[in-house]
Amino acid sequence: MALVQEGARPDRFVHERAATGAQAHRLDDGRWHFQHGPIDLVIAIRGDPAIVERAVRAAWAGFAGLLPALAGELAWLRRPLSPAAPTRRVRSSGDPLADRVLDDMLAACQPHAGRYITPMAAVAGSVADGICRFFERPGIEHAIINNGGDIALHLAPGASVRLALVVQHDSRFARPETVTIRAADPVRGVATSGWRGRSQSLGIADAVTVLGNCAAVADAAATMIANAVDVRSAAVQRTPACEVQAVCDLGELPVTVAVGKLSPDEID
Repeated sequence: MALVQEGARPDRFVHERAATGAQAHRLDDGRWHFQHGPIDLVIAIRGDPAIVERAVRAAWAGFAGLLPALAGELAWLRRPLSPAAPTRRVRSSGDPLADRVLDDMLAACQPHAGRYITPMAAVAGSVADGICRFFERPGIEHAIINNGGDIALHLAPGASVRLALVVQHDSRFARPETVTIRAADPVRGVATSGWRGRSQSLGIADAVTVLGNCAAVADAAATMIANAVDVRSAAVQRTPACEVQAVCDLGELPVTVAVGKLSPDEID
C-alpha cells in the first residue's frame, strides 16, 4: 500500500491505495472515503482520536481485499434463493471480512425466499455492516458507514445520530426530513431502494426507505418492498434486466426504466 502522510502527524495517513485497487482518503471534514469498484463508503466517526485512528486502520486493512473476495463468489450470489436454502455458508472464501459479509447477505435475504430474491439484494447493507464492526469498541461514541445510501450505525450507550431522509412531494422538488436514532432504539441500519436508484427494481417506487436492526436486513427488506410497489400501466416502461445491464442477478426479468403520469386509481 502506498502511504501519503500528513506532515504534522506522521502517525496519521491521508490517502492509501492498495494493490487490489482499493483506495482510502481522509476528507477535509474528517470523514473517510473508502472506494473500490462499486463499493463507495463515506465513514463518519466520533470518539477518542487515537482509538478512532486505530479503528480506521483496521477497517482499511479489511476493506482493501474485500471486493476481490466477494467477486469470487458471484456465481452463487446471483442465483435466486429457495425456501429450503441454508442461512449460513459451509465453506470459507479465505477472507474473514468477506466471509462475514457473505453470511450476512444470505441470512438477510433468506427470509424472503418465497419470492424472487438473490443474496445480492443485501450486498450494500452487508458491506456497511461489516465495516461498521471495526468501530464497535470502547472509546468510539458513534460511527456512520454510508455505502451509497445504505447505512450501518454504531452507537455507544447514550449516543444518538440524526440522518436526513428525502421525501419527494412532486416531480419538481424533493425536501429532506430528518430522523434521530438513539442508542436505546433497536435501529442500526437504514437502506433505500427504488427504480430511480443505482440498482434495478421490479417495482415503480421512486424510493423505499427501511429502518432495521442492521443494514443488511434493511437492504433486503427495502428491495422487496420496492419490488412490491407496482401496477400494470401503459405509463410504466420496462425492459429485461440483462438488456439494461449485461451482467446482473435479475436475468430477463422486466425492470422498470420509466414511470409516467399515473391515474388516481393506479396510484391507489
